[in-house]
Order: sequence, then structure tokens, then C-alpha cells
Amino acid sequence: MPFLLILIALLLVGAVALLFSNQRKKLGTGRHFESSNEPVVGLVEHQASLPPVLLPEHPRADHIDKVRFSLGLRGYRCDQVDEVLDVLAAEITSLENTIRDLQSRRVISDTSEN
Repeated sequence: MPFLLILIALLLVGAVALLFSNQRKKLGTGRHFESSNEPVVGLVEHQASLPPVLLPEHPRADHIDKVRFSLGLRGYRCDQVDEVLDVLAAEITSLENTIRDLQSRRVISDTSEN
């Protein structure tokens, strides 16, 4: 008799599980299962509580020591680091052009004197 009760209980649990699985398939996509057409980018960046201290438009050597980046989820905020590197690259290019211009003027003035 106990085996019969166990068999009936197992059949009952199986029938209930089968019933729930069939009902779930019949239901359309539920509210929690809707997919969005937007790509999943990753984790949202943390918003800093303090403003970053970045470089001015024409940085000098002493400004670089004062640069401070906000901490993000995995270290420094990449957008802030990229902005500082862009400003530094533009300033270095400008200074190189100025040096090149001054050197060419010196060469021209040296050749005109001879």
C-alpha cells in the first residue's frame, strides 16, 4: 500500500508540473520577458559625487600635477582620461608647430644674413 501512495504522489506531482509547463508555453511573452531592440551595452557608469579637475584649454606642466579623475566602476572614468589626453595631444601639437615655425624663421634669417 505505501508503494501505491508514493506512486500516486509522484504521478500527481508530475501532472501538476506538466500542466504548469504547458500553460507557460501557451502564454505570450510576459511583461518580465519582453526583449528590447536596444543593444545591451554593459553596466551603467557611476556618477561621481565630486566634479573632476581636468586641464584648462592651454595646459602647462604645472597643470598636469593638479589633474584629478573621478573613480568609476573599474577604475578611473575613461571619458575623463580620454578628454585630458586629447587636450594634451592638441597642446603638444600646437607647441611642436610653434617650435617648427620658429626654427624655420631662424633658418630663413640665418640664410638671409649670409
